[in-house]
Amino acid sequence: MRCGYCEWRCEIDESKFGVCRMYHVVHGEIRERFPNRWSTYAMSRMESLPFYHVYPGSRVMTLGTFGCNFSCRYCSNGYIALRDPAEQTAGMYELTPAELVRMALKLECFAIVFNVNEPAVSLPTLQELKVHADEAGLALGCLTNAYTTAESTHMLAEIFSFINIGLKGFTKEFHREYIGVADVEPILRNIRALAAARHVEVTTPIVQGVNEADIPLIADFLAGIDREIPWHAFRLLPEHEMKDSAYPNIEAVNQALNDARSRLDYVYFHNFVGSEWVNSACPACGRVVIERISLGCGGDKLDRFHCIDNRCPGCGYAIRMHGTLVERFHKEVAR
Repeated sequence: MRCGYCEWRCEIDESKFGVCRMYHVVHGEIRERFPNRWSTYAMSRMESLPFYHVYPGSRVMTLGTFGCNFSCRYCSNGYIALRDPAEQTAGMYELTPAELVRMALKLECFAIVFNVNEPAVSLPTLQELKVHADEAGLALGCLTNAYTTAESTHMLAEIFSFINIGLKGFTKEFHREYIGVADVEPILRNIRALAAARHVEVTTPIVQGVNEADIPLIADFLAGIDREIPWHAFRLLPEHEMKDSAYPNIEAVNQALNDARSRLDYVYFHNFVGSEWVNSACPACGRVVIERISLGCGGDKLDRFHCIDNRCPGCGYAIRMHGTLVERFHKEVAR
C-alpha cells in the first residue's frame, strides 16, 4: 500500500516500512507501528520552542515520538529522529493521550506542543491527543517540516491551532544535498495553506556557508503571503554529519537579515546568549512592545509585555498574536 502521510508516498506493507519507519500495514490498513509511545515529555516556556506570538509567558508540555521523513545532515535530534524506532523501544514512554493531558494539567501547563520530531509520523495518535486536550481546554501546537501531502496538511490544521514550520532553505539543490528530499515546492505549498488556516510562525536554521544566500528569497516568499508572519532566523549549531562545521557568524547573518526587516514586520535572530534581536517592535510606530531574554541553547523567555489587549500602548496598532499574555505564569507585566 502507498502511504499518504507525507510527500514521500512510500510503498509499505506488513514488513516493509517507509522513510520514517513509523507506519506499516495491518489487516489491509496503514497503522502506526508505535502508537502512544513517546521519546520525551517535558516542561518548557512557549518562547523557547520558539513561539513568540502565542500565549506569551505560558508554560507548556513538550512532546516527541520517533522517526522523521527528513534526513538533515546537521540534525540536532538525530539520536531520536534518524535511528530506526525499533532500536529504541527500551527508551519509549508508553502513555495514552488521556494520561498525557492529565499530567499536563497537574503540572499547570497551558498548552501541549509537539516539538522533538516530525508530527506527520504520528498523526493518528495526535488526533486522539486533540480530543482529550480539547476536553481539558488545553491548546495544541507543533513544529513541522511541512513535507506533508495536502491531506495530511489539512489534518495538521485540524489538530493544531498554532504551528511553527521549519523552512530549512529555499532551493531544490539545498534540499537534495542537505535535507535528503527532492523538492522544496510541497513545503512552500503547505506554508501557504497553513498560514491561511492557522497561526503560523516560520523558523530557518542558518548553516554557515550553506544557506545564507537563501535569506532574501525566504523573506520575499513570506512577505508575499503575509508580512506579519513571524520569522525566526536560528543560529544553528550543527550536529550529526556536520558537527565539525563552523558556527554561523552572528554579525554576517544579522547584516543579511537587515533587508528582510523592511519587508517583514517580525524578524528574529536567536539561539545565542544575549541576542539583541528577540524583541517585538510595533510595525506602525517602532515602539518595543514585547521584550524577551535570549538564553542561547537554553531557549528564550518573556521579560516584559507592554501590549494592552494585544495592541501597541503608544499608537494602538494591533500586534499579531494567537491568544494573549498568560499572567499566571508571568507576574511582571509592564504597561
